[in-house]
Amino acid sequence: MDSLRKIIQEFKHTSLDSQQKEGIRVSKKNLINALNYINFHDGVVYVNFRHIKYDHIISLQAKPQPCIENHLDCFWVEPAVLRQKLNAYKYLDFVLRDGQKLVFVKAVVEEISESGIRFKLPEIGHEFNYRKVKRNSCEGIQVDFIQNGAVFYGFLQDFSAVSFCAKITAVPPQSFWLINPSNMVQVVLKKDQDVFYSGKCNIIRQTHGQKTRSFVLAPGNNQMQRFKSKEFRSPRHTLNPLPNIIFNHPITRKMINLEVEDISGSGISVEEYQEDSVLLIGLVIPELIIEFANNFTIKCKAQVVYRNDYKNEDDKLHVKCGIAFLEMDMEDQSRLASLLHKVTDKKSYVSNTVDLDALWKFFFKTGFIYPEKYTHIHANKLKYKEIYRRLYMQNSSIARHFVYQDKGEVQGHLSMIRFYENAWLIHHHAASRSGCNKAGLIVLNQLGRYVNDFHSLYSAHMNYACCYFRPDNKFPQRVFGGVTEYIDDQKGASIDPFAYFHYRKNLNRTGTTEPWILAETLPDDLSELEGFYECKSKGLMLDALDLKPDMIDNNDLTEEYHKLGFKRERRFFSLKKEGALKAFIMLNVSDFGLNMSDLTNCIHVIVLDPDDFPYETLSSSLCMLSEYYEQDEIPTLLYPVSYAVDQSIPYNKIYNLWVLNFRYLDPYFKYVDILINRNKQENKVLSFPRVDHGKI
Repeated sequence: MDSLRKIIQEFKHTSLDSQQKEGIRVSKKNLINALNYINFHDGVVYVNFRHIKYDHIISLQAKPQPCIENHLDCFWVEPAVLRQKLNAYKYLDFVLRDGQKLVFVKAVVEEISESGIRFKLPEIGHEFNYRKVKRNSCEGIQVDFIQNGAVFYGFLQDFSAVSFCAKITAVPPQSFWLINPSNMVQVVLKKDQDVFYSGKCNIIRQTHGQKTRSFVLAPGNNQMQRFKSKEFRSPRHTLNPLPNIIFNHPITRKMINLEVEDISGSGISVEEYQEDSVLLIGLVIPELIIEFANNFTIKCKAQVVYRNDYKNEDDKLHVKCGIAFLEMDMEDQSRLASLLHKVTDKKSYVSNTVDLDALWKFFFKTGFIYPEKYTHIHANKLKYKEIYRRLYMQNSSIARHFVYQDKGEVQGHLSMIRFYENAWLIHHHAASRSGCNKAGLIVLNQLGRYVNDFHSLYSAHMNYACCYFRPDNKFPQRVFGGVTEYIDDQKGASIDPFAYFHYRKNLNRTGTTEPWILAETLPDDLSELEGFYECKSKGLMLDALDLKPDMIDNNDLTEEYHKLGFKRERRFFSLKKEGALKAFIMLNVSDFGLNMSDLTNCIHVIVLDPDDFPYETLSSSLCMLSEYYEQDEIPTLLYPVSYAVDQSIPYNKIYNLWVLNFRYLDPYFKYVDILINRNKQENKVLSFPRVDHGKI
């Protein structure tokens, strides 16, 4: 309120007659309505007095009472200090604030006392703009004020979308001499531990107190970069009807409701009138609701990342603001993706409710479930049906599926499952030869768009994508193998081949004997495994499969599986000879059918010392560990393949484990573009549409 007093006094030091000529006339009827609105919100007006001897103006706060016709009664906010002021000052007029406008009222005083004042209202008042952008009062917002290592603290006094005023206290031995007004300051706005804004600001002006000062601050930029910039961005959509965003402003605590101009999987843009704008660049909105319809809303945490002023056809100043999503739960991610993908292609579905009979028919018709595979799963077909019913009929935080469907017929399908803490396993990719001949590529593109939209959100747990594929399968070899060569950085994309075979339980075999010891893995064992793998591959396998030392006791995902009614267990074992680590074994135990090749219900073996590790020892260890599995034949992946060759271990096939680091999505999509153009030139069917560019 102190800053508003100063603005009023600046107005009063100009000629009132000239103000009345320039100001907009306000009728008595509108004055009364405005005064009653102020009373409704328990607000105040400012009564101005000029000193009898000096040209000094003061403004006293008074609370207006309900007003009907010509007379207005007001009570002083601070009646105790009034007596001496009434003797030395002469009444001038009173002022009320309407947003960023001041209305000066040259009313006649009918009665004045230590408790209040009574006016006879004139026929008109005069309205003036005193700010381009409305400034809002705020309470309880703490301010950290930092410059060149000096840290001051205070509270926010008022706030607008382009500047704000903070009252800062210097605590001895601090001194305001430490602050250079020509340099920028780092400002943090928070309440308790919740930070709503952090950024560099310019000092516009300041008062000159020695213990406390008020600083008017303005953000130094009109845009910020919250995430790493992407060349391949999320496509923007203008929906009809337009959704709205609704949120309680974290600083003013007022409810805000704005139309969404466009929306993508990464964020939204909205427009405001400049004079009423409330979106400060860098502002964090803890809970933002996107309302598409009464019962269709999505919640998220968001941040204002850019702010651009412009004039519209109505010749009024507008502001367009971009808002990026910072966090969104998995269910809302799926709902938003489902909507946006259908806007792009009405036949594209994300994690929709699937006709399971149609899906099983699709799997058999396309040959995804071929005779040999069906022989492997038919004994547990009831378990497979049940696991798919739960995966596809509930919106699970551990699974996503992408379907291309026309008139009820499934033509393309791809799914992924979060089986590791921050890595998703891509699997179950199939497409029909009838209908759309690009359905398989469309669902691949859907997955790419989904990852591109949401991988930056913590709740998505999307640092890596991985999949197992056979190197003699042309399509994945061309896509996944090709992109690995194109990125040419093992920390961007890597491939590690495994020998795959089924270990058959043998209850007659004995376990390991001296000098061999099979024991639970220790963190130091994983450190040694990391050293071996860096020397051998330098790839991403250990990161994706949670085989780094700091992940050994992480059971968060296992607990989440159990809450959802699914099974996921992981056990690590080390095979040592005289204390030296020779091999590492990871047991993954899950529900039948979670992956149709049971690659989530299998054994991984990594041999560190192939020259001093006979297969008989490994086989004895597998015999002991097979007790953790229900099935008699346990899928086993063995690394490196050269060990299986040297030991003459019979294996069924080679599986490549491909891992992509999502920090390398741009080169991934660039390679996809190259692949599209190459296939167009060769007139081949293979295609993979890139993600369109957008602003957010």
